[in-house]
Amino acid sequence: MARVVIIAGETSGDRLGASLIRAAREISPDTRFEGVTGPLMREAGCETWFDHQELAVMGFFEVVNHLPRLLSRKREVERRLLADPPDVLVGVDSPDFNLRIERVAKKNGIPTVHYVCPTVWAWRPGRVHGLDASADHVLCVFPFEAKFLAEHGVPATFVGHPLADEIAEPEEPMRCRSKLGLTAETVVALLPGSRKSEVTRNGPAFAKTAAWLARRIDGIKFVAPMATPALSELFSRQLRKHARDVDVRLLQGDSQSAIVASDAVIVASGTATLETMLLRRPMVVACKLGPITYLVARQLIKAEYIGMPNLMAGRPIVTELIQSDANAEALGTEVIDLLESSDRRNELAEAFAEQHCRLRLGAGKIAAEVVLGMAGLLDKDAERAD
Repeated sequence: MARVVIIAGETSGDRLGASLIRAAREISPDTRFEGVTGPLMREAGCETWFDHQELAVMGFFEVVNHLPRLLSRKREVERRLLADPPDVLVGVDSPDFNLRIERVAKKNGIPTVHYVCPTVWAWRPGRVHGLDASADHVLCVFPFEAKFLAEHGVPATFVGHPLADEIAEPEEPMRCRSKLGLTAETVVALLPGSRKSEVTRNGPAFAKTAAWLARRIDGIKFVAPMATPALSELFSRQLRKHARDVDVRLLQGDSQSAIVASDAVIVASGTATLETMLLRRPMVVACKLGPITYLVARQLIKAEYIGMPNLMAGRPIVTELIQSDANAEALGTEVIDLLESSDRRNELAEAFAEQHCRLRLGAGKIAAEVVLGMAGLLDKDAERAD
């Protein structure tokens, strides 16, 4: 029986880890999984060391405030790995934490897989040369990542994205509205982020945008799916301050229903832009960082875009608003343009459907085959290669 440790540092990693676990269990039912988990991984049968939210910190300098806790958890993970080495260690995303753990594991003879290519193609590309020291193999969710790593001699496999597999075809918008009890003619979804730091930065602008739109569109309603109760409470306080009389329905999870039910989506940069793209809803992407983090990012980031639809297409098909540009008037004006232009909505839907096909490969199964192969449970000839 193989034993696999998986470390997921945030909500998106929890989803990826759960997909891998489910697929691996179909191939090798006796495989044991444990590690740093979220609710989806636990539901898939992964034993938990501690919850992934303890690692979910975003930003260069924001990490400093949480450094003692992060270092303590890092030492705990390393101690457990070395005391009882698994057959394979899988670090899911969260490269600042996971690549350090993987480097220690690899030095001690534990096979390592990093699931989701670090954004070496976007900023500090020289980091690609350090990947070999941490990961024996990298699982890439986007095609341009595997190509980039291959050019630099890093073993990698393009697996596609589990979300593209899960979302075969979006539900009917009216069905989702009925399920959520939304009867308004116009509905806009607000997705300010899945981390506390994201909601802290983006939430006020999203709340102010809701108020700006409510003054201009009669009967408009908003729906905001939140990743955790704590984030829901944080965004509630922001809404009370900036949009007290605006009709905003807060949900615990169920982001897909909220997105499909909406005529347009205001979404923070990150995995939610991918989810919105796969559900084929028109969107405007917003990003706010801490002032110092933003100044550093401007010097280091080489990618032209922050939203996944634009990164996939290699061109600006959706509007991105960053820092002071992500204000109520700019965000609201973009939403109104999306609501009023059926041609633009149709163009976006066609582009999103094309990208969906490129990503729908059966990611969980391909990732599971690589991991189980490294654990010695599959013949080399049976492993999927890039």
